[in-house]
Amino acid sequence: MYDIMEEEEFEFEAVELPDITVELPDIASCFYPQAEFNGKSDSLFFNDGVRRIDFVLVYEDEDMKEIDKNRMFQKRKVSASLMKMGMELEAARSVVDEKLLFVKVHMPWDMLCTYAEVLHIKMPIQPNDLSTTSSTFNFLSCITKHFYPSEDLIAKETEYFTAPFEKDRLEYFYVKDRDLFFTPSMRSRMAYYILSRAPYEVRGNIKKFGVTKLLDGGVYKAAYPLHDCRFNVRSKEDECPNERYLLYNEWAHPKSFYKMQPLDLIRKYYGEKIGIYFAWLGFYTAMLALAAIVGLACFIYGYMTQETSTWSKEVCDPLIGGNIVMCPQCDKECTYWRLNSTCESSKVKENVPYTACGRCIRVSLGIGTVLFWIVLILASVVAIIVYRLAVFFSFSTRLQSDLKELEPFKEYVTAQMATSVTASIISFVVIMVLNILYERVAIWITDFELPRTKTDYENSLTLKMFLFQFVNYYSSCFYIAFVKGKVVGYPGQPVYLLGKYRNEECDPGGCLIELTTQLTVIMGGKAIWNNIQEVLLPWMKNLIFRYCTRVGSEKVIPRWEQDYQLQPIGKLGLFYEYLEMVIQFGFVTLFVASFPLAPVLALVNNLFEIRVDAWKIITQFRRMVPEKAQDIGAWQPILQGVAILAVASNAMIIAFTSDMIPRLVYYWSFSVYPYGDHSSHTMQGYINNTLSVFDIQDFSNKSRPLQTPYWFNNSTTYIEISDIHQDTTGNMNTVSTTGM
Repeated sequence: MYDIMEEEEFEFEAVELPDITVELPDIASCFYPQAEFNGKSDSLFFNDGVRRIDFVLVYEDEDMKEIDKNRMFQKRKVSASLMKMGMELEAARSVVDEKLLFVKVHMPWDMLCTYAEVLHIKMPIQPNDLSTTSSTFNFLSCITKHFYPSEDLIAKETEYFTAPFEKDRLEYFYVKDRDLFFTPSMRSRMAYYILSRAPYEVRGNIKKFGVTKLLDGGVYKAAYPLHDCRFNVRSKEDECPNERYLLYNEWAHPKSFYKMQPLDLIRKYYGEKIGIYFAWLGFYTAMLALAAIVGLACFIYGYMTQETSTWSKEVCDPLIGGNIVMCPQCDKECTYWRLNSTCESSKVKENVPYTACGRCIRVSLGIGTVLFWIVLILASVVAIIVYRLAVFFSFSTRLQSDLKELEPFKEYVTAQMATSVTASIISFVVIMVLNILYERVAIWITDFELPRTKTDYENSLTLKMFLFQFVNYYSSCFYIAFVKGKVVGYPGQPVYLLGKYRNEECDPGGCLIELTTQLTVIMGGKAIWNNIQEVLLPWMKNLIFRYCTRVGSEKVIPRWEQDYQLQPIGKLGLFYEYLEMVIQFGFVTLFVASFPLAPVLALVNNLFEIRVDAWKIITQFRRMVPEKAQDIGAWQPILQGVAILAVASNAMIIAFTSDMIPRLVYYWSFSVYPYGDHSSHTMQGYINNTLSVFDIQDFSNKSRPLQTPYWFNNSTTYIEISDIHQDTTGNMNTVSTTGM
């Protein structure tokens, strides 16, 4: 039974130590024994084989230089504090690098009981004897058992009734073996709790404590709990449970991609916070399946019916779309064009310090900084819009002439499409650069605000980062969906941006085409970039580190040094994993009406994401310090807010960006009597119904095209285009234009 609660904050009374002003002998020999490595590569114990290693500290054995004295004093005080509180320490020199010293930390039974009570860790009282199975469950288990990890390897966890541990009531708890009563993850959590509060400098009223600050200052090079074995080789040690090996083979290995996640073992090995993340990720991925089926069905239906669509037929028909001449889409450099030139794009069917004053000042400064960066993002969006306008003119004049020899591609590569793709790529690059910059700014702001607890810190940082990334990722998409093509004026009197650039119109196939392009580039690019960061970089760093520190094959490396060669877990832990999934959730929900394949891409990505994250933390990173958690924190209300916004966003896309409503109005009203000539409801004539007629003599000198196509003044063309008339000079003076 899972009883998950958030870790509470407890005050720890620092142990005051006298000032040390004399030179000290070697730290390892002075405070704790330095034992030679016994050759057991997978041992999780001190050299005596009895005391379990609960945590490892790593530092460099520095020379007695004046500049290093302060570091040595700090390490000496930490060691003295830990031993005074009851911890047992043992040092071992590195097999690979003689300068490195590994300090192994062990918590005796009495100390474990004390801090289990302090942290209110829930421990088993007796096995759960309540039956929870049913005949239906037994029937389903026969079908689904092949999708679960092998029970021969990962046995089902025994369920217990639990209660917060109390040292004075030990006889009421289910203690079969004192060495196994507290799991390794519990022991590591308690050890880290003590290490994070161990004082290293006490001078008057100034008290400095916590191994985290010493890690930041370079006093210690690393601090971590141990993996229990190698991930790809079962340990030969009798006391080793080989949980890492089991997790790799039944969870992280590619051959197990179809299996359900062993959440009980994940929780047991890594703690509740990691377990909740993978449980949530699995649930989110499963919920994407239904949306992916619907989106894929819409895409397949649109693809299969594109050749029979009345809309596409009229656009592509040389007697209909070929006889409709459209107005230029930019000034002077652009010329007239036939509607059937957009034949391919038309086949895409739309588917629908905690004083009040001080805290106020700090928070206000933080809010001001966040707003400044949001304005900076919006400025970058405006810059990309200007890029679209400027480049569109260039593509309009040069692209078709440059591609005249590549006839198969000519009808696909239009000026609008080329502009949209290049702008999307530039937008993605700008997004990635701003992400890197703002990440540091957001952390600095949150540190400046001085949150009281780690939970407050994470929630504050979560809100800032999401707010920034929401604007960073989605602003260009919102522009294309709701702004682009809405204020363009009409031929002869267009609207100009900054008094110079004519506002850009949508692609002839509609703005949803460009929105789909934008989403595809950003979602695809983001997935590739994240995999490079999360998988390739750690793997390469570990490979380079092993190459630089390689030793002869005859040397055996101990467990603690094997783990030291892995990558450290970042301070923010799962923060970036949640952020990645929440941003993806926004893409899937906010714009799904324009991009029904988004859930399919997200589903495929997440099926890989689960296994990639599992492979990463099992094989490439040191073991995480277990943490308690009761939910996904501030991400839950953020997801709820995005879901609510998605309803409004998709409704507005359907109402204002999509042609769904105009098409339905035409089908049910304007295609039949009294507005239309058809005897039954049909989409025939819809194209012509959406267009209006414009007299080209009304063009201003600023907008009039400098050149006209060869067919524009051709008499044969005049005969084919029945709704365009000529003046006495024989030149056509009226063309069709979209209604604006």
